[in-house]
Formats: sequence, structure tokens, C-alpha cells
Amino acid sequence: MAQQGGALDAVTKPGLFARLIKVEHSVYALPFAYAGAFLAAQGMPTPRQLAWITVAMVGARSSAMALNRLIDAGIDARNPRTAEREIPAGRLGLREVWAFTLVSMALLVLAAFHLSPPCRFLWPIPLAAFVLYPYTKRFTWACHYFLGLTLGLAPAAAWVAVTGAVAPQAWLLFLAVGLWVGGFDVIYAIFDLDFDRAHGLHSVPVALGERGALVVAALSHVVTVALLATVGALSGLGWPYWVGLAVVAAILAWPHVDIARRGLRAAGMGFMTVNGVVGLLYGAVVIVSVLMA
Repeated sequence: MAQQGGALDAVTKPGLFARLIKVEHSVYALPFAYAGAFLAAQGMPTPRQLAWITVAMVGARSSAMALNRLIDAGIDARNPRTAEREIPAGRLGLREVWAFTLVSMALLVLAAFHLSPPCRFLWPIPLAAFVLYPYTKRFTWACHYFLGLTLGLAPAAAWVAVTGAVAPQAWLLFLAVGLWVGGFDVIYAIFDLDFDRAHGLHSVPVALGERGALVVAALSHVVTVALLATVGALSGLGWPYWVGLAVVAAILAWPHVDIARRGLRAAGMGFMTVNGVVGLLYGAVVIVSVLMA
């Protein structure tokens, strides 16, 4: 019987870690990292660059999510919505999650030393952001945008990884991802509005209420599209980019229309899936546009 239990643990443990870091949410940052790499190379990056950028992204995202879960474990345990997450529910222990986190950090550092020389010195920046972000909800409503800019490091870092420098388009992608992720995280935070108020946590919904938060999220996404349009103009991309960006903008607008029409509770969490599509589509649009230029 003990052997069966051990076998079950061995089979399910990878799945628990995949759930811990929400591996499916990689669609929010990884496509933008590839977009930054292709724009920086003005064509196809080398296979070596793409491989190490992918390793860096796996390490960065895994360590960021694991740190978030570790730092917020106490808050998650008190929130009915998050009480069944892997750490508060006792499915994963603190020691094994810390070990997973350190291995993930090591992957990021290893990849940094196989990319452009500046990456060997810049890797502490994302790690510092990963540690700081979980604490921001404790003192500022801007926590959503700190999360967004943390993910926005992905295209900027990929740009540096390919060229060793940062161009204006990299900064614009950094800001665009920051506003895009920050905007839908504002919507997500509405579901925790009552809990956050009761426990003294900060968010845009706590500061402005549900209606104000939805307005802020919509404005964030309008500016996101404007920034992505500026990236296309500065990069001299052709018609595939503009057609693709128009589709991205329409998909990005749909959750706002749906929520305005039916209400957030009726619309549910569909906006998260839609934003995953936005990330994948934008990454594909950039790659196709760069290769056709």
C-alpha cells in the first residue's frame, strides 16, 4: 500500500508543480519574448539564441510564480478562492517548493551566461522584481502594473539577449506588456474585492470600486494597442503586422464589450482565455511580419 502511495506521489508531483506555476499562463509572456527576439534580429534569431531564451523564460517564469505562491501562502490560506492552492492545501511542502524555486533561478542564470554579454550582469533585475512583486499588494494599488512590467521584462530581455542593447521598440514592448497584463489583472482582482478590503490589501478595485476598475482596465488596453502600433511603425513592418494588430485589438476589446453587456459575474473568467489568445496571436503576427519584411 505504501508503495502504491509513493508511485501515486511520483506520478502526480510534476502535475502539482505545473499547477503551482500555472504553466498554461506561459502564453502571456513567452510569445512576447519571441516577438522581441525576432524584432531585435530583424529576422530569424539563431537557433542557439532561441533555445537559451526559452530556457531563460522557463526558469524566470517558474521561479516568479513559485516565489509568488511562497510569499503569499498565508494570504492564500485565508482567501476561500485560493485556499485550495498547492501550498495552503498541503499538497506541496515549503521545502520542496523552495528547492524548485532555486533550481528555476539557476536555469535563468545559466541561460543568461549563454546569451549576450550584458545578460551576465542583468539577471539580478528580474529576480529582484520577482521577489518584490508579491509584496506590492500590501502597500499600493499599482500592484497590477508592477506584475505587468515584471512580465514586460520578457521582450526587453530577449532584445538584449539578441543584440546586447535596448532599442526604443524594446521599451515600448516592455510598457505595452505591462499595461496589457496590468489591465486584465485589474479585472481579475475584482473577484477578490471584498476579501482585499477586509484584509487591508491594495488594488485598483479597492481604490476605485468595480466600475472604476473596469474603466482603468479598458484604458490600459487602449494604450497597449497604441504602443504596439508604434512598435510596428518604428520597425517598418508591413501590412501583415497591421492586419494582425487589428485582429489582436478586436480580440482584446471583446471581453470589455462582453462584461459591459452581461456583467463580470456572468462573463466569468473567459477574459483570461481571451488574453492568452492575444499573446499567442501577437507573437505569431510579429514573427510572420518580420520574416516577410
